[in-house]
Amino acid sequence: MYQALYRKWRPRTFDDVVSQPHITTTLKNQIISGKTAHAYLFTGSRGTGKTTCARIFAKAVNCNNAKDGMPCCECEICKAADNGSLADIIEIDAASNASVNDIRELREGVMFTPEMCKYKVYIIDEVHMLSVGAFNALLKTMEEPPPHVKFILATTEIQKVPATIVSRCQHFDFNRIKTEDIVARLTYIASQEGFTLHEDAAELIARLSDGGMRDALSLLDQCVAFSDDIDLKVVSDASGIAGRDHLFDILESIADKDAAGALKKVNELHAMSKDLKVLAGELLEQMRNVMLAATIDNGRDLITCLPEELVRIENIAKKMSLEEILGCITLLQESSERFAKSTSKRIELEMCIIRLCTGSVGSNAAAVKQSTSVPDRELLGRLARLEEAVRRGTVVQPEHQPEPPRPKKAEPDPDFKRIDPSVIQPVENWAGLVEEISRRNPAISGFLRKSKAFVGGDTAFIIVDNDFFFQQFKKLNASSVISDVLKENFGMNFIIKAKSAKNVSPEDTENPINKLMEKAKAMDIEVDIKKSN
Repeated sequence: MYQALYRKWRPRTFDDVVSQPHITTTLKNQIISGKTAHAYLFTGSRGTGKTTCARIFAKAVNCNNAKDGMPCCECEICKAADNGSLADIIEIDAASNASVNDIRELREGVMFTPEMCKYKVYIIDEVHMLSVGAFNALLKTMEEPPPHVKFILATTEIQKVPATIVSRCQHFDFNRIKTEDIVARLTYIASQEGFTLHEDAAELIARLSDGGMRDALSLLDQCVAFSDDIDLKVVSDASGIAGRDHLFDILESIADKDAAGALKKVNELHAMSKDLKVLAGELLEQMRNVMLAATIDNGRDLITCLPEELVRIENIAKKMSLEEILGCITLLQESSERFAKSTSKRIELEMCIIRLCTGSVGSNAAAVKQSTSVPDRELLGRLARLEEAVRRGTVVQPEHQPEPPRPKKAEPDPDFKRIDPSVIQPVENWAGLVEEISRRNPAISGFLRKSKAFVGGDTAFIIVDNDFFFQQFKKLNASSVISDVLKENFGMNFIIKAKSAKNVSPEDTENPINKLMEKAKAMDIEVDIKKSN
C-alpha cells in the first residue's frame, strides 16, 4: 500500500531532524545524563518537527540499547513504537479530546505502571485546544506526576496555553525550517525514491512550504503525480500558482492608476465564478512581494513566486513609491476584514480597487503632516509681543476692544464632528451586550447602568448618566472590553467614545446627545438615562 512521503520519510532519530539542532542536542544530552524532565512543551509553526521529536524522545528514554541519547530503532520497544503498537506511549489529540472527562481518564491511567517500558509517555498534540476545565484538571498531575510518567505537550499557539501549564514544563521553541535545509532533504528523498527533482524546482517547493517540512513533502507528492521529472512548470501546475497573470494585470493597472482596466479584469474573474475574497487575499500576498522588492535590494529570497513573475513584481515596484505600496496593503487588509459582513463582495472589492487606483493612497498622511508642521504666523506674532511685554514689565493692551459678554451657545462635541448624528443608529440589542460585557468585567456593570449605545461608521458612542463611573472609564479598561464584544457581534472594530448625559439640558435641542436620545425614542427603544440641568 502506498504511503505518503511525509509519513514514509518521517525522522526516526534525532540526527534525521532538520534545522532544530538547539533542541535535539539538548534532548540527547538530557537522555545521556539521565536528567530528563517530567514535562516538556514543544511550540512552533506546523511541520517543524514537534510531534516527530516527541516520538523520538519517547522511544529514546525507553530504548534498551540507546546510544548517544538516540534510540537504536532495532529493539522490540523501538519497533513497537514505530508501528504505533506500544501501549506505554500514548498520543492524545487535544482537538478531539478536549473535555474534562478526557483528562480525568488520563489522570486515572497515569497511576498504572508501564507494561513494557521504563516510562509511560503522554504526547498531547494541539494542547491549546483543551478546555479551561481540562487544563485545570491537568495541573496537579503535571506538577507532581508519578516517577514513571512523562508529558510532552505540542502546540502551534503557545499564547492560548495557560501560564500555569507553561511554568510546569521545559519549553522548546521550534524554528521554521531553513529553505536550504528543505531543499537538501527533498533532493535526498528524490534520489532515494528514483525520480528527478531539479534544483530550482526544489527551491520553489521550499519557499511555498513556508518553513514546514510536512507541507514541502506533501507538495512533492503532488508533483510526483504530475511527472517523475519535476521542474518549475510541474511545481507551478501542481501547487496551483500557474496561470496567475490576472493578479499581475490588476496590480499593473493599480500602479498605472488605470481603474477601468483593473475593474474590467475583476469583472472577467467574477464572470468566471472566481471567489473575490480569495482574489483580495491573493492581491494582498502579491502586494507584499511588491513591498519587499521596493524595500530590499537583494530580497529575492524573501519573495515567493515563479521566476517570470519576479520580473513583473520588480517592474510594479519601480512604478510606485513605498508610501503608495504600504497604503495599498492597508486598504486591501481593511477590505478583506469587511468581506465577512458585506452584502456584496463584488462591490466591496470594486470600491477597494477604485481607491487603489485614484492615486490618493498615502497622500492624506502627507497633507496632515504638512498642515501641522507649519506654525500659525499670527499666533507666533502674539506670542512674541507677550514675551516682550513680560521682559519689560509692561501691560499689553488688547488689539480690539472685547465685545460685551453674550450667552454662548454650547459648542458641539468634537467627537460628533467626525460623523453626522443623523446617520448614527441605536444598538437595539444593547441590553444583551451589556450583560456579556459585565460578565467579562463585573467592574464595568456600574459604568454601563442605564447606558445606551449608538454606532455610526467605525465609532460606537456609549452614553451614560453616572459621572463617577464615567471618570473611571480608562481605569476600568472598559473601552477594550466593549470593543471586543462589539467586534464579536458585528464583525468589525469600533472606536469607543463614552459621553455623559447627566448635565445635558433637555432644552438644548442642538446637542448631539439629545438628538440621539430622540432618535432612540422614535424607534421605540426605551431610554432610561435621566438628564438633569
